[in-house]
Amino acid sequence: MNKLQHLFIKNQNWATNIKKHNPDFFTRLSQQQKPEYLWIGCSDSRVPANQIVDLMPGEIFVHRNIANVVVHTDLNCLSVIQYAVEVLEVKHIIVCGHYGCGGIKAALENKDHGLIDNWLRHIKDVYRIHKDKFNDITDEEHKLSLLCELNVIEQVNNVCNTTIVQNAWKSNKELTVHGWIYSIKDGLLKDLNVSISNLDQRNTFNKKE
Repeated sequence: MNKLQHLFIKNQNWATNIKKHNPDFFTRLSQQQKPEYLWIGCSDSRVPANQIVDLMPGEIFVHRNIANVVVHTDLNCLSVIQYAVEVLEVKHIIVCGHYGCGGIKAALENKDHGLIDNWLRHIKDVYRIHKDKFNDITDEEHKLSLLCELNVIEQVNNVCNTTIVQNAWKSNKELTVHGWIYSIKDGLLKDLNVSISNLDQRNTFNKKE
């Protein structure tokens, strides 16, 4: 039986290294969780939330799924958002997609992928809503990159339309929803300039959409 012992060794080395530089780190970490950020990202193994923004454990609350989709029937995602906003009182929700996303690529393909097609339908809807923006694009990579960006923007809208976030704004809580995208090719983030901090901004955003 392969017990993945090498991963336990890596874990021991990691913990030892952290305690070497910060002896009280794990003691303080175990006593409370108070992150300022909720990260809603893709499950892709190449897009690790903490490492991308160089934050330590305890500094960012994370939810990940295929293609960073926020669906109003997904109780898992909604529960994460509710806990982050109402209990942890995060100040920022970051929806972060990435270029070259396999889920987005699969949604663009005209073939059967099995069970995941039910999930990809949400991305296909994003493409359908913005189909006119793709009419003059012949390069497939360009098309993929655009849909990756539009998907993030659409998910920002979905986050803002949850009763959780709207109630937070009605209560004058400090909360901003951001839309970012990450490039695996160079490790850099790009702000898609769709940050929304209150109901007025959300209503303006919906009109533009």
